[in-house]
Amino acid sequence: MAQVLSLQEVFHSADTRHARPAKPPQRTTHKFKTSVSVPKRGAVTPLRKTHKLNSDVSPHRAVSAVRLMRIEMGGAFADLLNEKGKGSGENEMGYVGRTLGFRTKDLDDRDLRLVTDVVGGTIRWRRYLDHLICSLCHDERVFRSMEPLLLQILRIGFYEILKLDMPPYAVVDENVRLAKAALRPGAGNLVNGILRKLLVVKDNDSLPLPKVEGDDRTQARALATIHSHPVWMVRRWTKYLGQEETVRLMVWNNSDPSFSLRANCGKGFSRDDLVKQLQVLKVLDLYLLVGINATKNIILDFQRKVPHELSLHLDDFVRIRTGMQAVLQAGLLKQGLCAVQDESAGMVVSVVDPQPNETIIDCCAAPGGKTLYMAALMKHHGKVYAIDVNKGRLRILKDTAQVHQVDGIITTVAADLRTFAEETKEKYDKVLLDAPCSGLGVLSKRADLRWNRRVEDLEELTNLQDELLDAASTLVRPGGVLVYSTCSIDPEENEERVEAFLLRHPEFNIDPVDRWIPAAFVTNRGFFASNPAKHSVDGAFAARLVRASVKRTS
Repeated sequence: MAQVLSLQEVFHSADTRHARPAKPPQRTTHKFKTSVSVPKRGAVTPLRKTHKLNSDVSPHRAVSAVRLMRIEMGGAFADLLNEKGKGSGENEMGYVGRTLGFRTKDLDDRDLRLVTDVVGGTIRWRRYLDHLICSLCHDERVFRSMEPLLLQILRIGFYEILKLDMPPYAVVDENVRLAKAALRPGAGNLVNGILRKLLVVKDNDSLPLPKVEGDDRTQARALATIHSHPVWMVRRWTKYLGQEETVRLMVWNNSDPSFSLRANCGKGFSRDDLVKQLQVLKVLDLYLLVGINATKNIILDFQRKVPHELSLHLDDFVRIRTGMQAVLQAGLLKQGLCAVQDESAGMVVSVVDPQPNETIIDCCAAPGGKTLYMAALMKHHGKVYAIDVNKGRLRILKDTAQVHQVDGIITTVAADLRTFAEETKEKYDKVLLDAPCSGLGVLSKRADLRWNRRVEDLEELTNLQDELLDAASTLVRPGGVLVYSTCSIDPEENEERVEAFLLRHPEFNIDPVDRWIPAAFVTNRGFFASNPAKHSVDGAFAARLVRASVKRTS
């Protein structure tokens, strides 16, 4: 789940491991101009050669539009900031030049922040934005045949007006300029007309949104549009949670994510030490004011301390809502003084309860946040084996373990858990299976994930989870502990997998987690379960199972 081993995982810190690569969004009717080609793998391959400077086009909007195209055509969803808080903006401008045929002014720190906000928000609200854009087109066929870049420019404009509350006429002017420069004058005219229609219906409080009425299917479609989620998710959650709780969950998923920092006790760095560091850092606030001619944005900078609060659930954790860029620039992550890790992931480690001198195996370990935390809690005594099929991610884990000064007790093993379990005779005190899952508990941090998941994925994932649970169980010594965890909120991946496992393996019993976890997170069956809308942490699940000391006889 949530770790900090690369910058992508810093800002989208939920590791939702897949049984297979997620499919790209299904909107396939659009055609690129001849300036862009779409190879088989789905990445955008720009063909334009001219890189002239166009200082009239907004840098953050040009970068956002190109990045959104790349994401929708199968590119990676990642933040623009590196560990110094700068750097990859230059790479983004390279993509702009090759895709649009011109460069804009360089991105500064404020532009980088805006790109992060605009890209993440536009992806989250895609269904909502597309419904409104389509409704305000004079003909639905105009929307259906709209080229990708033009659609992204409109999505950005709608998002900035409706969700960021930017000065409306400045948004219209800047996005019209981008459309004219990147496409053609007619595209700019279309953007101008549709955005001005939006301003009228917004001012009249008459946005053309569906009403939540009718049968269950109709209500689910309406809620899916209003809160910008796939219909199948809304129907599934309504079945398990009820409509009111489903709405709260979707509101949480659409909110700006907060992050938690874990002080690295393995390096002798306490939470008090981390708080002292945060108190001297400054975070940049952006305030957008409309200019006299209502076409220019004036951005005022205000610096304040990084806002933070102590975790109520875990002694090593601190929550921050803003200021990650300042944390990066200060080098706290690079030095291994702390890690980005959600409290829900920390509570899974609490369920494992790693102790010095134990032998623990972390199955499906990469990127390794739980491995690192368990090793830190073991105070340099014992052994943690981290097994994963991804050799590259294990190399990153190994390097990070050195920086965190816990490499002395961590051993990485590149293998498929099922094969490893068949071939080894070793037994372990504790086995953690943080299984591949749908990631439905971390949608607030993975803005693109909701569009890359299908209901059919769950059947494939649950079959894989059963196989991995069976394999992991063979590694547990008599009297040892097996912890099964996910970053999902779906009962089919959580409670139902455990109950099915217990039917197949009567030698295991549930060990209630209330000794390690606050009561608010403990289910009636003694499992750990976090609800994002209720607990303000990522959605996660863990079951602690103990193997009988003596093999039972029938």
